[in-house]
Amino acid sequence: MKQDMIVILDLGSTENTKLARAIRDIGVYSEIYPHDITPEELKALPNVKGVILNGGENRVVDGVEIDVNPDLYELGLPMLAADHHKAKCENIVTWPESEEELREAVEPFVFDTCKAEANWNMKNFVEDQVELIRQQVGDKKVLLALSGGVDSSVVAALLIKAIGKQLVCVHVNHGLMRKGESESVVEVFKNQMDANLIYVDASERFLGKLEGVADPEQKRKIIGAEFIRVFEEEARKLEGIDFLAQGTIYPDIVESGTKTAKVVKSHHNVGGLPEDLQFSLVEPLYYLFKDEVRACGVELGLPHDMVYRQPFPGPGLGVRCLGAITRERLEAVRESDAILREEFAKAGLDKKVWQYFTIVPDFKSVGVKDNARCFEYPVIIRAVNTIDAMTASVEQVEWPVLLKITDRILKEVKNVNRVCYDMSPKPCATIEWE
Repeated sequence: MKQDMIVILDLGSTENTKLARAIRDIGVYSEIYPHDITPEELKALPNVKGVILNGGENRVVDGVEIDVNPDLYELGLPMLAADHHKAKCENIVTWPESEEELREAVEPFVFDTCKAEANWNMKNFVEDQVELIRQQVGDKKVLLALSGGVDSSVVAALLIKAIGKQLVCVHVNHGLMRKGESESVVEVFKNQMDANLIYVDASERFLGKLEGVADPEQKRKIIGAEFIRVFEEEARKLEGIDFLAQGTIYPDIVESGTKTAKVVKSHHNVGGLPEDLQFSLVEPLYYLFKDEVRACGVELGLPHDMVYRQPFPGPGLGVRCLGAITRERLEAVRESDAILREEFAKAGLDKKVWQYFTIVPDFKSVGVKDNARCFEYPVIIRAVNTIDAMTASVEQVEWPVLLKITDRILKEVKNVNRVCYDMSPKPCATIEWE
């Protein structure tokens, strides 16, 4: 790797990602590692210029206060301790609240003490990843799940740059796609980008596996495992497929749990992989935050519309049709989501709002239609802004726009008699409902 690196050791802080981003923002690469990293593991990391011991409110685990391996102090690396950590460090700081002040607080340690160079940028990242992918893959073939979302599109572009026709893209329609999504993926990647694309319609298979399953974690794991099964079947039809590429990004890893942080939710490309997985994984975006993934896409020359495409979770509408999925409610989610996206585009909100979608819960409410009592589902609208998907604020949509969307959903979507707007930021809500 060409980039110098500052390592953050997690000693129970809830601000690790904020700190990592602050260091990256001043042009130096940073990664988060568990508190019990060994001296050998730390020495094996490339270009480490310094270490930050980041203590916090989760410092006590199972009644015991965690600490780093004392042998780390003998490595001769510059070390900085955050305020909750009593360590053998000359440098001890209290982190400020604002992002700008945090960047200013880390600068002296990063540049003056560690002598790190500000060489973290997307050009260097892409060059490094192309080299690493070639080393890992050699002359073998890679299978990629190409959903058409930002993450998988950027992975595809990186792999095409690194290994060209050794990449085989598979688009699986799991029956949980947004309206017109699969058709769009085929058009863009197969017809316009000339990718080696295989289209698989597995919608009936997925919906069958998910029938009667209400628990969101279980749904995610079923969808994730079934995805892998589909890829394994496709791989058997091909020769020389040894690798599976995934668009796993840093928030996926952090939210799926560390040694001092509880699981927020399992991501389909982190949890739920079958134990008999037949592929080695290629995950070139593993350490990138969402905005960095987009910057990587721009660096790779992907179209603007693709790079800034509306984020879409791997389990798709499966986690927006709350509880046990039914075809009736799934269709209500798909149709209401299409209306929301259409009206947001007309109002110019598609360029302003980071993520917006609809949810249909698994309960009904009483209403009136055609002068008669009805008992139908509500549609919940979610519209949020975020930089890195770790925190999010609610978009204040103007009333006329909300009223038009509400009117259209109530008139055009079957089995729906109520529209609500979700006002909850992250935290304490997550971006998705499940």
